[in-house]
Parts: sequence; C-alpha cells; structure tokens
Amino acid sequence: MTTPFVAMPSWQQAVPSTGSPVTRGSGDRVPADAAGVARPDASAAPPAGPATADAAPRARPASAADLELLGSLAPYAADGPVTDLFVNGDRGLWIDRGAGPEPEPAWSAGEADVRALAVRLIARGGRHIDEATPAVDVRLGRGIRVHAVLPPVSTSGTLISVRVPRAAGFPLGALARAGMLDPAQEATMREAVAARRNLLVTGAAGAGKTTLLAALLGEADDRDRIVLIEDVAELAVDHPHVVSLEARQANLEGTGRLGLDALLREALRMRPDRLVVGECRGAELRELLTALNTGHDGGAGTLHANSLADVPARLEALGSVAGLSADAVARQALSAFHLVLHVERAAGRRRLAGIGRFALRDGRLEVVTS
Repeated sequence: MTTPFVAMPSWQQAVPSTGSPVTRGSGDRVPADAAGVARPDASAAPPAGPATADAAPRARPASAADLELLGSLAPYAADGPVTDLFVNGDRGLWIDRGAGPEPEPAWSAGEADVRALAVRLIARGGRHIDEATPAVDVRLGRGIRVHAVLPPVSTSGTLISVRVPRAAGFPLGALARAGMLDPAQEATMREAVAARRNLLVTGAAGAGKTTLLAALLGEADDRDRIVLIEDVAELAVDHPHVVSLEARQANLEGTGRLGLDALLREALRMRPDRLVVGECRGAELRELLTALNTGHDGGAGTLHANSLADVPARLEALGSVAGLSADAVARQALSAFHLVLHVERAAGRRRLAGIGRFALRDGRLEVVTS
C-alpha cells in the first residue's frame, strides 16, 4: 500500500499566542490575537494528520517571521501537514491536511473579526482591500499565498484562503514512493527532464501541479539556470541556480502593473536554460509559446484543465485572449510542448492521471496518449 502524498509546510512549531482570551461556545477559553480571533491551545497535542511521504522533503530553513505574518492563523498553519486554510466568514475555519478541508472546532470568530484579519493580512502583503477593491491576492514572506474577498462580492461574509507553501521541492522519488507516480511514469519523467523536453502540467486547483513541476525542476542538471515567472510566487525548487520573478499588481492610482507577459519578456534577457511560467492564465500564453519555439528547451508551464482531452480547448480560449487564432495556437503548441502531464486529486490523493502529446487532426489540436 502506498502512503498518500501530503505536502508538509515549511515550519513545524507554532508561534506563542498573545492577546486577550476569547470564550468559545463550550465555555473553554483560548488565546486570541488583536482582532479577537480565536487561536488553538499551544499546549494541546496536535491532531493526527495523514501520513506524509516516506522520504522527507529537502527542506529550506523554517521561518518564524513568515509564520508570524499569518497572525491568529499561524498555529493552525503549523498544525501538521497543512496545505490550505479557509476562513468562511463567521461560519468557521476549515483546514486541508491533504485529505480535503475539515472544520476546525477550536476556531471562533465573528464577521467583524474575520474582516479585520483579512484587511491586516492583505496589508502585510503590501496591498489594500476595501469595497472599491474587494478581492485581492498577495504573497506573505517567501511564499504564503493569501486571497481575500469582501462582501458584497462574497455573499456569505469575508472569505480568506491561505495556501501554505511546501518546505521545498519534494524529490521525484518521494512522490513516486507516495503513490503520485507509478514506476513507469517516474522513468518517463526522469527521461523527459534529462532530454530537456518542454512540459505542460495541467490539472485542477490543488491537484498537485506546482508540486509535480517543482519535483521535475529539482531533477535538472545543476549547471542549468532556471528562471521562474509566477503571478504569486509558490514554486519552491531544490536546485542550486533558480531565480524567480513575481508579477506586480497596479497601485491605487492604477499604475505600476507588471504582468506575466511583461515578466516573460524580461526573463528572456536573463539567459535562462530552463524557462518556467508558474501558471498560464491569459496573454502570457503567447510569449510562452514563442519562447519555447525559439530554442528554450527544458521549459515548462502549468494550466488549469479538467482532463487531457480538455487541454486543447483551454489553450484555444487563452490564445483568443492573446489575439491568437485556434490554428496559430495549435501549430505553436505542437512544436512548443513535448509532453502534457495531467494531475488530479481524488479521495484526498494526488496522482499523475495521464501523459499525452499534442497532435493535429483535421487541422485541430488534440492530445493523444500512448
């Protein structure tokens, strides 16, 4: 039996709580932060979470400063192999430890408290959230991703979603031992990286696209210069020569924006051996296809898609945003990407569901599997 793969956070110790106590419905008293949001009892034993991969990740040093940025959410982020935290207004906190979100009974907070927490977290990421800008995405520290949405855009109160970064790239072998890859898939992946194949990793949100891509990049030759481009930096790659560029949103005056398309043009001037776009969402697809068709082998990107069969339609949709016809997208994708890797999450487990290649049939792009 394989052990389900669960990404471990980059920290394991909770930050001591401060502030006045908040009374829960049970009558127990738990510490709270300045916004009055309940925190778990640091003395209590953490609940048992799903088992992790039997090979430990090649970890980067834990950062107490990064952890503290989450305020009252920090102890929950450190409580076992947490991948995501979700605060659903005054309806509570849900925690995903790799088997799907589960409610956290120790958390209690009203809508005003959750809104105050959202405003503070977004401000710590250098942005502002209010009725004029009710949905904001920021990075805290070296990779904590925080997304918040305020009413009335959210009809159920202030929503906070936190993505907890991996400790560092899990080795490809660890993912295989955990059941994300079978032996044949692992061999194919190693050969693809060694042969400098261009890879497109697809799947739904939370399916493991970033995890698999980081593991593949970690297998690259140590002499390769890897340039990462992301909307919000999440990729943690265990490699000696990795540089990262992160997109910048417009300021309150509407200026200063640097999108992925602009960053990709800058990256091409940095002499990358492997050029990686964390996620293609729009016009940057045009630049990525162009780059991977001009001698930049060993590159990669990720894309949201429901299945391998749906990937061509997704590429065509993004291509239309970039002003590309379906025919142009098909012909460029065919020569840009050697393999399409689709990951999925089912019953709390992440796995590589299929490997395909682009092909043209009657002038239309499709993905074929062997």
